[in-house]
This record gives sequence, structure tokens and C-alpha cells, in this order.
Amino acid sequence: MEPAHRAARKALLLKLAVAAIVLGGAAVLVLRGVDLRGLLAHLLDDIRSAGPVVFFTAMALLPACGVPSLAFMLPAGPAFGPTLGMPLVIALSIAASTVNLILAYWLSRFALRPLLARLIAQLGYKLPQVPPGDTTALIVLLRVTPGVPFIAQNFLLGLGDTPFRQYLLVSCLCSWPHISLWVYFGKQLEEGHGALILVGVLLLVAFFAATNLVRKHYGRKQAKAAPAAGAHD
Repeated sequence: MEPAHRAARKALLLKLAVAAIVLGGAAVLVLRGVDLRGLLAHLLDDIRSAGPVVFFTAMALLPACGVPSLAFMLPAGPAFGPTLGMPLVIALSIAASTVNLILAYWLSRFALRPLLARLIAQLGYKLPQVPPGDTTALIVLLRVTPGVPFIAQNFLLGLGDTPFRQYLLVSCLCSWPHISLWVYFGKQLEEGHGALILVGVLLLVAFFAATNLVRKHYGRKQAKAAPAAGAHD
């Protein structure tokens, strides 16, 4: 578990560094007089002109190719909330993300498996194996551990021959609240509603705190199970 935790920390630090660079670049642009709100409005107009079918289809497909899903969750509400209504936008975002889960599983377990297996072997590693009794715990740990990219989570679970029903059910239970909160937060952020933004931030903090508790619980559970498994061997 320790190497996995170190890798997760490195990935989280990398994300924080990228976020700091993006925020720093935005601050420089503001200081130079660039109208960021105007640029954002232009971007949202482009998304609206493409239409919800194109947007949510892209949201379903592109994260399986490595595009961050947050790039779709944040603008979904501002772009389509006024015309479709936020409940429908959240429902469509959840549906698109669920399709992406299924697509990523199919790619990693079937379509791209031979290619990925050769690549992993060339790097000196073996395909991950998910012990049958630890499947749910492993899925939950991957979904709630910060820093692990979503595409990496999906591909690891697919390559590890995780049963599809278990993969989809547990992944949906972990990801649907997260998707709903980010779509809601993006809408309030664009509208500049201070009180509602605060509510969104508090909800996100509460969600991440809850996932951290879940991660620790399953981490302790697996740590206790490991010596028992070794004793049986």
C-alpha cells in the first residue's frame, strides 16, 4: 500500500502545482488588463452554440482519452442550466459520466488490453490483479483517494479484471454525488452568487471529508485483512 500512497501523494502534488500555475497565470492576465469574464462568456457561448448533444457526447467519450472530466462538469451548468434547467443538466452529466465509466472499462479490459499488457510488460510490471474478496474495498479506495486521475482508476480496475457489475455499481455510488456537486458549483461560480458559492464550497469540503473517512476505514480494513490472508497461506 505504501508505494500506492506515495504515488497518490505525488499525483496530488502535481495537480496542486498545475492549479497554482493556472491561478498564477490568471492573476497575471488580470493584472495586464485581460477581461477574463469576457473570455469565459465567449467560451460558454461557443459551448452553447455546439449544443447539448455535442457537449454531453464529448463528456461521455473524451475523459476515456485522458481529458479531465472537471473540464466538462464546471461549464455544464453555466452553459445549459438556463435553457435545460439544472436538474436535467445534472442528470445528463451523470449519464455522460456513467457512459464514460462503461467505455473506459471496455477499453481497458477488452479493446486495448493486449496493447496495454505489452506496454506494462516492457516497463517491467505485471498486470494488476484484484483479489475477489477485496474488490469493493479496492474500488472505493481508488475512487476516494485524492490525486489518482480518473482515467487511471478506470483502467486499473479494468485491467485488474474487476467484475463489471461491481465496478459500475460502486463507481456510480462514489462518483454521482461528486459530479452533482461540481456541476452545481460551476453554475454558482459563473453567476457570482456569494452565499450559494459558499454553500457549494462547504458541500465539496464535506464530501471530501466524508470520502477521506471512507478511505481510512477501508484502508484499516485491508490492513487488518492482509495478516489474516498471510496466515492462511
